[in-house]
Amino acid sequence: MTPLVGLAKAKSFVGFETEDQGVKVLVTDLPAEAYGEVANAFKANPAGAGGIKPESIETSAGLAYYTVESAKDGATNVRRYSMILPGPTFSGYVAVQVPENASRIYTDEAVRQMFASAVIRNEVPVSEQLGLLPFKVDELSGFKNVRTLAPGAALIVADGDEKTGFEVAPFMIIGIIGSAPAQPDDRGRFAQQIATTIPGVRDARITMSEPVRIDGQPGYETRIDATSGKDNTPVTVVQWLRFGAQTSLRIIGSSPRDDWTKAFPRFRAVRDGLHPR
Repeated sequence: MTPLVGLAKAKSFVGFETEDQGVKVLVTDLPAEAYGEVANAFKANPAGAGGIKPESIETSAGLAYYTVESAKDGATNVRRYSMILPGPTFSGYVAVQVPENASRIYTDEAVRQMFASAVIRNEVPVSEQLGLLPFKVDELSGFKNVRTLAPGAALIVADGDEKTGFEVAPFMIIGIIGSAPAQPDDRGRFAQQIATTIPGVRDARITMSEPVRIDGQPGYETRIDATSGKDNTPVTVVQWLRFGAQTSLRIIGSSPRDDWTKAFPRFRAVRDGLHPR
């Protein structure tokens, strides 16, 4: 999306902001079905609700819908804009907040023009995605499908994709976690507890959990046998935690059990190629 004059890349979120951080433009993605749900709601009630009337706008990605409302951010009067547009495997979402003292420059019409400039990129270069992360990824170990899950925080690398389902082939999720035990004696319990929160696995059974050193830092390796995916694929999952001073790195590798012997060295190669920036 082409930002309006005075907006630059935001420092703490994906989007744009003014130098004083008063005007904010958040850009993110939602599940693919979100667009259809919003479109149906708008068509069912074109007059809107609560005095907020939905608007539509043509973009290169297709017909987008947006709303405008007056609100409060603490004691400050603000205008808030929300737009959703269709994407190939997701819904694009943009949220804008303009304080009252900037509304003469960032008018309703100006924001509408910015919304109209929105485009969907079907492919984002891998180098660009990796460049947003707080860690370097030096080894992809043959994984072709690379996608940012949480911009600037988490990444998935996989042999499969959203259409076929990730669970039927080896894949990895790599991300930052902010909380971790300060005391080494608590790390084993923490590793096993957080392993039970791995999404998409069922009937999980921990088969191994032990301390390791990863890139010279203390870590923990936990392995799980489980079932995953709509086809109830038997999988083996490994979770590595690499503990740092402020944040810790969580690395998850999942493979169909029949492919585990070949997949595990690939997982370990990716793990060993992760370095802080």
